[in-house]
Amino acid sequence: MHDDGANLSLAVIASSSAGNASVLRVRDAEGRARYVAIDAGLSPRRTFAAYAELGVPQDQLEGVLLTHLDGDHWHSGWLGAMPRSARLHLHARHLGRAERVGATYLPTSLLAGEAGTGAGQACGHACGHARGEFELMAGVRVRWVLGDHDDHGSVAYRIEHACGASVGYLTDAGRTTPEHAKLLAGVGVLAIESNYCPRMQVESDRPQFLKDRVMGGFGHLSNEQSARLVRAVSPRDCVVLLHLSEQCNTPALALQHHAHGVPVHVCGRHHGTGWLAASSYAGGAAPEVVISMPSRQGMLFG
Repeated sequence: MHDDGANLSLAVIASSSAGNASVLRVRDAEGRARYVAIDAGLSPRRTFAAYAELGVPQDQLEGVLLTHLDGDHWHSGWLGAMPRSARLHLHARHLGRAERVGATYLPTSLLAGEAGTGAGQACGHACGHARGEFELMAGVRVRWVLGDHDDHGSVAYRIEHACGASVGYLTDAGRTTPEHAKLLAGVGVLAIESNYCPRMQVESDRPQFLKDRVMGGFGHLSNEQSARLVRAVSPRDCVVLLHLSEQCNTPALALQHHAHGVPVHVCGRHHGTGWLAASSYAGGAAPEVVISMPSRQGMLFG
């Protein structure tokens, strides 16, 4: 696929309960293209086939930003298949799971919460305030927030290039928070889950415990919750909708809520996006965005 020369681009390979995988292309100071994955929930065979279509040399993957380690975000086939050049970046609360599934055979960098957040311990459904940042490579900073998802949370990322281009990635969030809004404010390319339609979820034949998990604030974002956050942060280039439920959502329903004045892409089990370039800004900083979002977001069931 043609390399458009952008300093920072995102390609979503696929996103669903069957597997989630994306890849960043970063232009360094010398003009070289470098590659970092976000999640690795597809088989190596399928991922490498997608890399070939995108022009990503499979032996040049430098890292993986893991949101969490559920089976649709880390595929067991990567044990032994991940290029040895790749470094895993995961939150300290996910280290135990990573060790149990064998992922820590690779070099691993841990994200830890602020002092007092109890990084490395079970979060007890109180992890939305943990946040931080680190240098991914020269000229590229990553800011992150640990949000609510099941017992140990899911990490949202903002990747910022020195030129001012930025990519945001938020999935399996459980609920959105002001911290998410601050993290993603004015981002260029925003990839965000729009998992379910509340009506379809309630009327589905899923067991009640699963409905409660998905909609109870520690599972996934509904179309309405996703769209509310997108409106609050005002992405500048485009929006990518992730992780649509095949049973409790449709692309058409999700898109009904997501009319934001920028292109909106919908991803699924069998289709992704190709490369999406994030805009650069003179002086290396995007214009300030004013956040308008309540401090507490109620659950949406209508």
